[in-house]
Amino acid sequence: MSKLNYVCNLGARAKKASQDLSLLNEKKKNMVLKSFYLNIKKNTNKILKANKIDIISSKKDKLKENLIDRSMLNEERIKLILNSIEEVISFKDPTHKIIAKWKRPNNLIINRVTIPIGVLGVIYEARPNVTSDVSILSFKSGNSAILRGGREALQSNIAISNLFRSSLKKNNVNQDCIQLVNDTDRKIVDLMLSKMTNYIDIIIPRGGKGLVKKVLDLSKVPTIGHLEGLCHVYLDNQYNYSSAERLIVNSKLRRTSICGAAETLLIHKSVKKNDIYKILKKLSTKGCRIIADKKTKKIFAKSTLAKENDWTTEYLDSKISVKMVNNLNEAINHIKKYGTNHTECIISKNKKNIKIFEKNIGSSIVMTNASTQFADGYEFGLGSEVGISTNKMHPRGPVGLEQLVTYKYIVNGNGQVRP
Repeated sequence: MSKLNYVCNLGARAKKASQDLSLLNEKKKNMVLKSFYLNIKKNTNKILKANKIDIISSKKDKLKENLIDRSMLNEERIKLILNSIEEVISFKDPTHKIIAKWKRPNNLIINRVTIPIGVLGVIYEARPNVTSDVSILSFKSGNSAILRGGREALQSNIAISNLFRSSLKKNNVNQDCIQLVNDTDRKIVDLMLSKMTNYIDIIIPRGGKGLVKKVLDLSKVPTIGHLEGLCHVYLDNQYNYSSAERLIVNSKLRRTSICGAAETLLIHKSVKKNDIYKILKKLSTKGCRIIADKKTKKIFAKSTLAKENDWTTEYLDSKISVKMVNNLNEAINHIKKYGTNHTECIISKNKKNIKIFEKNIGSSIVMTNASTQFADGYEFGLGSEVGISTNKMHPRGPVGLEQLVTYKYIVNGNGQVRP
């Protein structure tokens, strides 16, 4: 079978499965998800063994450390997968809900009603938890999904997707609701982007800049996602030092490889020099390289002088760009110039400045006095996410259950004709 026939076969089966899904009620969906929960719990060791094979293979292939970190599973990360499944089970089915209703002067009743999108094509690197997250979210929202993960997590993805498919089979539900592409040839990605318009309704990329750029450039199917997560933290002139230090260190270093990690720190010129020194010293002591503008370098000599391209760099590593700004407006303008509409944070005790920041920053997520690392569907109470979208059109921010539906209009009349 040619690769084109292979992906088109996946597409046809996914489309049929999405039609079958429309017949399922919430109770049936939850039965499948409960079976999946038990399957994950019973087969944790099997998943971890598969993941170990992936990690050994990735190290052998000398893949980047941040990619290996994102691919790694352990007991704690399996527990997070289980928590996500439990949360999604507890959520209401987002489909077939009347989200708006009104009556026209001619007595027509207009209803705006949620419906599934159809077939999701998800292309991702590392992060085997995505296999579970997409499976549970797409299924509960009435969508089928074709998953194409990277070779660095292939065995983990196979193990998790097979457990979901066995949960579907046990409950007499079409297993093609979830299909994993087990061919890691990159031609498959090209075919999904260019030859699947008859089957896939939305493409969702999750991975590095190279993958996402390729998807955004080449896809003939609408996409949901973000190219980069160049997140900023702005330290205002009114602040609590201990809170500021804790937020900045967490935003940057909790996990440097995620898209919600802070990449640039903007500091108001009135912040005490000794406080700036202590914050940067704390970051540096924890292994973070400081890349500073001239003013900041005078305060913290153990830093590298920043170049123009540093303000546009998503490091995904233990590095942070630091710049002194004259005021709040300069910080906002810097973010507007260099940001990627992902996540920005203000640390301030000035309520007026916080409101100005909230109003003027157009990014998909704006944090006030909270770590940028909270830019995550699970932390938002969405159960989990299929990704974060910086699109101007719906959806924006973490894409969870409620965001995986579209809508239609149902118009109820009693014999009206248009004059």
